[in-house]
Amino acid sequence: MGVLDSLIRKRRPDPGPASHAGYYALHDAYGDGPNYEDWDARLNRLDHAVEQEERRRSRWWQPAHWRERRKRWWAVRIVAALFLSFLALVAWLAITAPLSRSLEPIAPPQITLLAADGTPIARNGAVVDEPVRATDLPDHVIEPFLAIEDRRFYTHWGVDPRGLARAMWSNVTGGPTQGGSTITQQLAKFTFLTPERSLTRKAREMLIAFWLESWLTKDEILERYLSNAYFGDNTYGLRAASLHYFYRHPENLKPEQAAMLAGLLQAPSRLAPTRNWDLATERMELVVGSMVAAGYLTEAEAGAMPVPRLDVRSKNELPTGTYFADWALPVARQMGEGGYAAQTFTTTLDSRLQGFARRVVARAPLGDAQVALVAMRPDGEVVAMIGGKDYGTSPFNRATQARRQPGSTFKLFVWLAALDAGMKPDDMIDNSAIESGSYRPRNAGGRYSDEITLEDAFARSSNVAAVRLFSQLGDDAVIGMARDFGIRSPLPRGDPSLALGTAEVTLLELTAAYAGVAANRFPVSPRAFDEDDEGWFDWLWSSESSQWNSDHDAMEQMLRSAVNRGTGRAAMLRGPNYGKTGTSQGNRDALFVGYAGDLVVGVWVGKDDNTQLDGISGGGLPARIWRDFMREALGETARPARPVPRPNPSGPVQPQDVPDASDIPIGDGGTRLRIEEGEGVTVSTRIEGVPVDVTLDEDGLSVRPGELPEPPSEPPQ
Repeated sequence: MGVLDSLIRKRRPDPGPASHAGYYALHDAYGDGPNYEDWDARLNRLDHAVEQEERRRSRWWQPAHWRERRKRWWAVRIVAALFLSFLALVAWLAITAPLSRSLEPIAPPQITLLAADGTPIARNGAVVDEPVRATDLPDHVIEPFLAIEDRRFYTHWGVDPRGLARAMWSNVTGGPTQGGSTITQQLAKFTFLTPERSLTRKAREMLIAFWLESWLTKDEILERYLSNAYFGDNTYGLRAASLHYFYRHPENLKPEQAAMLAGLLQAPSRLAPTRNWDLATERMELVVGSMVAAGYLTEAEAGAMPVPRLDVRSKNELPTGTYFADWALPVARQMGEGGYAAQTFTTTLDSRLQGFARRVVARAPLGDAQVALVAMRPDGEVVAMIGGKDYGTSPFNRATQARRQPGSTFKLFVWLAALDAGMKPDDMIDNSAIESGSYRPRNAGGRYSDEITLEDAFARSSNVAAVRLFSQLGDDAVIGMARDFGIRSPLPRGDPSLALGTAEVTLLELTAAYAGVAANRFPVSPRAFDEDDEGWFDWLWSSESSQWNSDHDAMEQMLRSAVNRGTGRAAMLRGPNYGKTGTSQGNRDALFVGYAGDLVVGVWVGKDDNTQLDGISGGGLPARIWRDFMREALGETARPARPVPRPNPSGPVQPQDVPDASDIPIGDGGTRLRIEEGEGVTVSTRIEGVPVDVTLDEDGLSVRPGELPEPPSEPPQ
């Protein structure tokens, strides 16, 4: 009390003569009588002074000091943590659930693909249309959706506790399963979230619902919900649904039509009236009952409401997918402008050539094997594509998705690397059997010689020559050349079998590589849509390359030899044509890739389970499919015009890719006489349908299995 006494003494006024010692006077300086307000103010000041003095005397080492400080510290921490959590939640929602996504269709809008001549070839995507505006819709169109989906939509904050409690109670007691989700929650679910069923997803749904309610008006939420909801029959949004089922805009819907559409939202695929009219009608009656319970209709009005009649006029007779369309569609999506409008794109597909490809493949004796065909222009425009025998049975595209061994068609890159290293077609290379080392490839038919030219080795597809050439050049040179021509599939290093095509590639990229040779401009990028004409500046900065003219001419000379007098004789045409056969290890894949005119075509035959083909090699069925397609495409199947007498030419006539003296056709059955220097005379024919080669050389007469193609048959009438 010493401190209090001293303070009182300091603040006590000097008593007047009429005052008694130790007491205040009841007159001046406090007036003539007691003034309790002044007295209370003085006491408050005294109490404050005491608290200040006690706080001053409290030292940092005393527990009371730290207890008070710790309380304030934790309070600040809790407030800061709550504030930071709120900021993090807002940032997370802004990143993972941008508000603009609710303005976009939840399903990709419909895209129609046209052939180059304008013929529709495929239509894919959802049927969507322009969004609706709540202010333009009559009350009798909005009310059915509110009655059946969210009766308290305009009064809750995104989550309806009463609806959640009712749904939980119904589910616990075994009543009809109810979701309890509001319209705002449903918009959050199908716009921002996946359809998974979990507590985490439900929590995010509620958070986003609160977020939507804080940023959008109720009418804006309702508009976005009705513009994106699924109504069955691949139709999204109220406008698309009303046009699809009743052929009228939503602003003009009748009450019974709106009630039926509102009933579809629970299970659109099952309740679609075009598929299950009875269930759609039952659901509509439930909607009408909900409207009565919500006060939107009277019992009399509900009883007088008729069942609407459908007016479905939109029909899609185009396929939703083909091998070409599945390959082109992702690119078309990227080219699209977004939004709800349907779009149409013109592709590079030539409907005439696509028809030829289908007919040729349909009549090929494939048995249980599959087939793929790609036809493109030398600049990469794909004009025909077959990815299998039947898209309806198997939509897997074996031209673009399957990676298989290309066999000897890969030798193209070995010989290109040899030409790039300065070698010539008439340079010699060892063609004897490889008898040492861990890898010992063999030539087909066991045919070897001491030496062989690069051109003959390529034409006859010598395996031992290819491996020796690969070893001389190095795998870096061969792999680098393949990369330059657009091969992007993995290519192993240090593996000499790579020269024989053991690395897996797609038929599309392999055909594009041959297109690079045809155009002498590489790499060629296969494409399904036209590109803008290249300007001078684009040409200046282009990454494309080309061969020296001498190297390009030499490569075409060897590709032509492979067709005229090599393994690709079954692909021979009347005009100049170039190509290479390929057969993978164990006869699992058979290919022919080549070009003629302005077309580059690749053909693959094989089995999906990668088992061995029965009697099929690259120089057989694939080469014949290639030839038949090219004959149709280039017009060689048309009956030749009757020759008109003309004067003798003034100069020598040049041969146009006809067999030379070393390969002479005999008769109409496909039998050929082949004269080869150093190997004697060989007659390729068929004995009881089996191809054989009868060879007469310095060692005598020998008979070996042959690869004589079957004689061409007349096309089916």
